[in-house]
Amino acid sequence: MIQVVGHSRGGRPIYGLTLWGLGIIAGIIALVQVIKTISQRADAADAVGSRTDEELRGALKIGAVGYVAIAALIAGIGGLVAELSWPLLIAFVIYAAFAAFVHELLVGIAAMHSGWFPAFAVALITLIIGILIGFPPIALGLLVGFSAATGPAFADMGYDLKAGYILRGFGRNMAFELDGRRQQLYAAMLAFLIAIPIVWLAHATYFAQGLVPPVDRVYVAAIKAGASTDVAWKLLAWAVPGAIIQFLGGPKRQLGVLFSTGLLIPNPFAGWAVLAGIVMRVIALRLKRDAPTGPMEVLALL
Repeated sequence: MIQVVGHSRGGRPIYGLTLWGLGIIAGIIALVQVIKTISQRADAADAVGSRTDEELRGALKIGAVGYVAIAALIAGIGGLVAELSWPLLIAFVIYAAFAAFVHELLVGIAAMHSGWFPAFAVALITLIIGILIGFPPIALGLLVGFSAATGPAFADMGYDLKAGYILRGFGRNMAFELDGRRQQLYAAMLAFLIAIPIVWLAHATYFAQGLVPPVDRVYVAAIKAGASTDVAWKLLAWAVPGAIIQFLGGPKRQLGVLFSTGLLIPNPFAGWAVLAGIVMRVIALRLKRDAPTGPMEVLALL
């Protein structure tokens, strides 16, 4: 039975120690695997319409610099200049940028291979590490919000581009493929501009009704629990199985990160739905071995 809510010896609440322990070490190993994959020559480098390794690394460098700038802006707007000492403020900016950068990689790769993204679990991993570093509650709240905002956007855009690539015939017509990508980008930017005023107008009514995602309560409980020796030992105990699961699954499957995400979902029907999808995929591939997986992936994305 998974421990969801408990108390430490000091009387402070502990939320999901199993999830914390599994997720932290799985995330760290996943990060190492992703770095190793990016540093090597990609297997799909010769695929139609794919980018070269140099272009990919250049884009990642630009993204990293952008995240540092955004993290510094968040620190300034959030009033952390007055809350933190200069060493801790610099540490926050660097760690927030690093966490957001890693978040998009882990969530994006998991989404690409599994069809869903463990955005909130990876954000919880970065939050727990931030707690262990010693950031105050306000900084931790901004940190987890920044981290959780990057992965879903990255993964969702990846979903759209992957579905478009499949629907356009796997890039057989390169001019059509590039134009399709451009149109998808324009549509995403337009949706972003429309979403900003809608969120601004609706957020007060939304929060007034208590419509807060359950995972936000996990973040609050984690921040309130803080760091202690008791928590550290329990996290270490669950780190071993998390490391084994992530290592065996490899960078493509992201089993450790996805398994820790599943612990956030208390409804067993969600697990049965995932198992049903796996069974249907296995049956489809056995009945028609030469069938491409593209149509199944598009259907799953829908």
